[in-house]
Amino acid sequence: MKENNLAQKVNEEERSLTDGYNEYYAWLDQLFYQSIGKLTFSLSPASITLAFCDWIIHLASSPGKQVALSAQALELLKRYQCVLRGDQEDKKCQYYLTDKRFKDSAWQKAPYKYYQQAFLYVEDWWKNAACAPGTSEHHRDVIDFTLRQMLNFFSPTNFPFTNPEVLSTTIEQMGMNLFRGYKYFLKDLSKSLLGEPPESLQKFKAGRDVAITPGKVIYRNNLIELIQYSPSTKEVYAEPILFVPAWIMKYYILDLSPQNSLVKYMVDKGHTVFMISWKNPMQEDRDLSFEDYIQLGIMDALKVIKDICPKTSIHAAGYCLGGTLLTMAAAYLSRYNHQQLKTVTLFAAQTDFTEAGEILLFVDESQINFLKKIMKQQGYLDKPQLKGTFQMLKSTDLIWSYMLRNYLLGVRKEPSDLMAWNADETRLPYRMHMQYLKNIYLKNDLAEGRFKVNQKPVAIQDVAVPIFCVATVKDHISPWQSVHKIHLLADTDVTFVLTSGGHNVGIVSNPDHPKAAYQIKTTPRNEVYLSPDRWEALAPHKKGSWWLAWQEWIAQASSTKKVMARPAGNKNYKAIENSPGTYIYQT
Repeated sequence: MKENNLAQKVNEEERSLTDGYNEYYAWLDQLFYQSIGKLTFSLSPASITLAFCDWIIHLASSPGKQVALSAQALELLKRYQCVLRGDQEDKKCQYYLTDKRFKDSAWQKAPYKYYQQAFLYVEDWWKNAACAPGTSEHHRDVIDFTLRQMLNFFSPTNFPFTNPEVLSTTIEQMGMNLFRGYKYFLKDLSKSLLGEPPESLQKFKAGRDVAITPGKVIYRNNLIELIQYSPSTKEVYAEPILFVPAWIMKYYILDLSPQNSLVKYMVDKGHTVFMISWKNPMQEDRDLSFEDYIQLGIMDALKVIKDICPKTSIHAAGYCLGGTLLTMAAAYLSRYNHQQLKTVTLFAAQTDFTEAGEILLFVDESQINFLKKIMKQQGYLDKPQLKGTFQMLKSTDLIWSYMLRNYLLGVRKEPSDLMAWNADETRLPYRMHMQYLKNIYLKNDLAEGRFKVNQKPVAIQDVAVPIFCVATVKDHISPWQSVHKIHLLADTDVTFVLTSGGHNVGIVSNPDHPKAAYQIKTTPRNEVYLSPDRWEALAPHKKGSWWLAWQEWIAQASSTKKVMARPAGNKNYKAIENSPGTYIYQT
């Protein structure tokens, strides 16, 4: 007994020392992490260092791999000599000619062909070198990604004397392109240092140019404003639609300028539409949790809508992270006898995160701990930190192509409504973001049935209503093969759409879009599962916007008898102000 008491006393003393560290000294860690986080785009240096150590150790202990790399280097050197000789008969001399960075025909002429091929040979060699036997899969992917980012910097497209397009433009314009590019660079730098909004946000202002579909804010709490849009038809479908956008960005990607507004399109088709507008969290909102987003967000919105539209169920549609949240809420409502939904629609939303693309490179224990230290004091993940991560995922398009076009070619892209939305960034609260990374991404709790709502476990197979799921071909945030996994998880009818475009452009696909196309196929709950490749091979191809197919699907799932158009609000939930409300303007 004395020994147990002594052990307990020692443990208590150790805990008191740990608590003392947390209280009195942990701020040093936070200060240090916050300082270096500004230089690393909030990426953990420890995580990257561990990956490189793992790679180097296994590469150093693999003589066979070293010999293979040496042999490959010699082979590439021989092939490069073929390129220098102009040997057109050997098809092995030139490759990767489909690389969009080198699509200009001038890259096939000397001397630019030599720069291009040398770069691609080096890139190919390093890609092979990143695969050292024994390196963990996660570390191997981190090494491959990091080396690729470093090599992208040295691409011949990024330097004026090795880029034929820049050189020819400079000669034609007598250097005026570089002069304009220099002015654009100074302008961008000054805006960044002064914290001024970009030109796109000045040209497309929320409430004036975008997010202008008429409506009223009929409910507000500490997390959301609920907007009810004014009807544009005399009669409407009985079942209303609730949009649940992601809170990583502002809601109005679903209500851009009138020709690009999915909200306006559905209102004009005779639907009563509601929209959640999320608050942009500040330091005092640090403890907002995933549970709060479900309860104060979706559940409160459904309660208000049921009061305004009684005796009817609701179509709910979630975009990106909003779709993941909606899936959680729908599973809870179905499982615990509170069914209020008629259908569930997911736009570019993942429910299984085992194949979530390169964003998983930024999610491991070291990275989560690093972000935790950065966010703990300020209470949120700031906008530049989030933007830097997403830019790195598509650095060729979002960083280097931007610099080439603006600063070397001197061409400024005309601002668009989508560019304005993309620049209108938000923050993520500390507690919710930690739960999202650790429980949803790292542990995959939702897909594996461990996630809880109101302290009760839920599973995606609990969702008891039809699902309409939209994925995009070029999505770097929610890869379509990952989104497709809803077929494995849901125990209901799933209508799956694969549309052209990327994570944002594919969703903003209005009926007038000239290049829009999609595939669509409904899989009943008792039908055999089709792999992504098999589904892609069998699903019919259609030209045009998937908006039309979704509206028809919603209409077919709705009551045939329409009702008189509903004005915004009622006696219990009176209009507070005109849309787009107040939260959309929070910076």
